[in-house]
Amino acid sequence: MNRNIKSALISVFYKDGLEPIVRKLNELGVTIYSTGGTQSFIEGLGIPCTAVESVTSYPSILGGRVKTLHPKVFGGILARRDFEDDQKHVAEYEIPLLDLVIVDLYPFEETVKSTSDEKTIIEKIDIGGVSLIRAAGKNYKDVVIVASRNEYGNLLDILNAKHGETGIEDRRKFAAAAFAECAHYDVAIAGYFNQAEDASFQLSVGNKQSLRYGENPHQQAAFYGDIDALFTKLNGKELSYNNLVDVDAACQIISEFSKPSFAIIKHTNVCGVAEREDVVSAWEAALAGDPESAFGGVLVTNQPIDLEVAQKINELFFEILVAPAFNEDALALLKGKKNRILLQQKESFYPKKEYKRILNGVLVQQADTTNYADWKEAGARNCSDAEKENLVFANIVCKHLKSNAIALIKDKQLVGKGCGQTSRVDALRQALEKSKQFGFDLNGAVLASDAFFPFDDCARLAHEAGIKAIIQPGGSVRDNDTIEYCKAHDMALVLTGTRHFKH
Repeated sequence: MNRNIKSALISVFYKDGLEPIVRKLNELGVTIYSTGGTQSFIEGLGIPCTAVESVTSYPSILGGRVKTLHPKVFGGILARRDFEDDQKHVAEYEIPLLDLVIVDLYPFEETVKSTSDEKTIIEKIDIGGVSLIRAAGKNYKDVVIVASRNEYGNLLDILNAKHGETGIEDRRKFAAAAFAECAHYDVAIAGYFNQAEDASFQLSVGNKQSLRYGENPHQQAAFYGDIDALFTKLNGKELSYNNLVDVDAACQIISEFSKPSFAIIKHTNVCGVAEREDVVSAWEAALAGDPESAFGGVLVTNQPIDLEVAQKINELFFEILVAPAFNEDALALLKGKKNRILLQQKESFYPKKEYKRILNGVLVQQADTTNYADWKEAGARNCSDAEKENLVFANIVCKHLKSNAIALIKDKQLVGKGCGQTSRVDALRQALEKSKQFGFDLNGAVLASDAFFPFDDCARLAHEAGIKAIIQPGGSVRDNDTIEYCKAHDMALVLTGTRHFKH
């Protein structure tokens, strides 16, 4: 059923984008009701509006906490136009019918981000706005509800195209968007009050961005979130589902390093990573770790991209490069391929929590932000200073490989890795084969494992390859087998007490 908009209630926090709507409503002869700052804004445009206070006979009270919470306001929204009893009450109590409600919500999330002052935060919990939105949404068969400035464009299009008339589907779409707005708002407030783990999982993320497809072309997909808060896209096509997954992995590993570092990601696994004194050396060492897998990968660094490193990177086909800054000449060179995605990272990123859909529920866990809890020297000797630096580096790298995982490191360069294997010894065999494939000498290298060694077979293979030091969590009932082997073969062994499974 179509409805004509004859009257409107407008009360918003954000005024940007409102002017053309108000002018169109005035052009259509719509009676406008308003209050407070919105009323002043409308009158400032030279457009007449009726103060809500003149309808309710009550002023704004309690410091603005109560403005529109009145039967004459809610009656005008909730009255069903085709219910005889409702219309009798409207006439009896002189309630003005409201056909359009434009109301947004106080900026609660923005306030939480900008201050820790609880009094200020609490005052940004909207009461009247949520109530008005829900009332208008409930009565969508008769009333249009616009609950966000994001919907202003849609409303203006309808006003222009239909001259103030709306169809039932129009109103239902606005109501759906309005209830989603309220739900997101309530989740944010609940999250503020429930700092500890609570009995229900609540997460609301807006800013939907439809993707070309999901993990595979036959799967539909979308990204929800404000990616522009993390990156400025300087070049290239839109990020795909798989791009986003790999960029997430890239940002997590690079955030672990403070010295100049470069990493190459493929299917969320790091296939090359190195730490050096300068960005060019870091890139060359990272690429050398596995130049075959680097093809078509996601590159990430914690250093600005200058022309010298850009020239070297430009020799490789890659999907994405993430860096904190790009020199102008480097950017001009890298932009030579229009589909190549260049992301300037605005701030370091590492999640606090991780979520995963499992069966008919959701798993939630703290992110793995730890490197090691203990440093127990359990081998034939204590690590040298150089070995310790490399073991710490190796343990970080191994944490970012899919389990079962092994990382071989020499001079803070990944020289072999095994990941996603069903046994630990197979992961080591894969890592050794990779190091052999690219000509690395493993004498003096170190090894990191994401979980304990159930047998001494990994220590044996490592020793035979020339590896001198191992870091692993420990905790196996047969830890002593590995400990005794390392003691007998002059190998350093560190037990950390911290496992790093990644699935």
